[in-house]
Amino acid sequence: MSKSIDVIVIGAGIAGSTCAMQLAERGHRTLLLDRQEFPRHKTCGEFMSPETREMLEVLDIHLLDQAKKPSTMDHAKIVMQQGGVIEAPLPGFAYGISRYELDQILHQKALEAGAQIMTKATITSIEQLEDASYEVQVKQGDERISYRAKAVIGANGSKKLRGMASAPDLRDQTVYVGVKSHFSDIEIPARVELYFCDGGYVGISPIEDGTVNVAAFLTLDTVQGSGKSVIDFLQTASQTNVSLAARLAEGKPVDGTQVSIAPLHLSNVPEPWSKYPHIGDAMLVIPPLCGDGMSIALRSSLLCAKWTDKYLQGDIEHADWQSNYTLEASREFTQLLRRARRIQKLAFAKTNKFYPGLARMIPGLAAYVVKATRLSEMNAAR
Repeated sequence: MSKSIDVIVIGAGIAGSTCAMQLAERGHRTLLLDRQEFPRHKTCGEFMSPETREMLEVLDIHLLDQAKKPSTMDHAKIVMQQGGVIEAPLPGFAYGISRYELDQILHQKALEAGAQIMTKATITSIEQLEDASYEVQVKQGDERISYRAKAVIGANGSKKLRGMASAPDLRDQTVYVGVKSHFSDIEIPARVELYFCDGGYVGISPIEDGTVNVAAFLTLDTVQGSGKSVIDFLQTASQTNVSLAARLAEGKPVDGTQVSIAPLHLSNVPEPWSKYPHIGDAMLVIPPLCGDGMSIALRSSLLCAKWTDKYLQGDIEHADWQSNYTLEASREFTQLLRRARRIQKLAFAKTNKFYPGLARMIPGLAAYVVKATRLSEMNAAR
């Protein structure tokens, strides 16, 4: 079976769903594909920065209007392994919402805009043709479909599609594991908590329905041999931070919410384009301690939708689509990534035990570090 369409967006997470929504709103025949079935839990900090909230509102998505209300946070608490604590205000209110809920909200908005959504679908090949269009082979169950699309957008996360690979110098060689579980019975005020431990850190933040999300980012070598389950990994991490161990002991894991992903590699530079544009984690994997992954997903979605619309409308050629999006994405995210990598390096320095004392001596220091890892706010409408 062969079908024709304007644009295929590969990956139905935050970046992909919002990009598909914007392109469908502008009248383009849009197909949103994902290999997973939705709704589903995903390895994610589920922390939505003030900048993320502002960008959702630019897209006319208001989470406080939803049936399930997100939690709100106005400050951060960082707990070092030796017990030192740093507290800092966030630059505005942040939200906590599970990906299980958020992805459903975004999918509904994409459908209302006119996008088609196909889940449990596997991309078996993508070929760029002489006229710059794309032939995309898709397998869903026993059905195989060939699509001819003028544009393709990669929002497929940090894992590459079969046959695709990044240049070795684009990603760091350290191998990480990401895990997450929801917990009940952990009482938490309006804040996000970050606990440092051997090989990484664990974030705890409130989400909807009185539960909290516990997400960890750990080097593979620190969790190897510690067990096979998400809870095993979290228990291993807590053995090197007594405050984290006490926090986890307060609660109970919520069945069915445990998810893990490996291997993970942090980006050295953004990767906005291969055969087609990349957005979200497919473009940039930032250290999770910066708490800005959702913001990057949305900002890259906004940028890519703008230039893809111009291409699909015939206002620019394929080469201009590539060069303009690549230039703007690189300009937007390169400095942010450099700051984030520097802060990650400082966080793991042997001198980090002195940071709480420095934060007390220089009251604005902690707030500055929190702000330094954020994208600038967007004031202009689309």
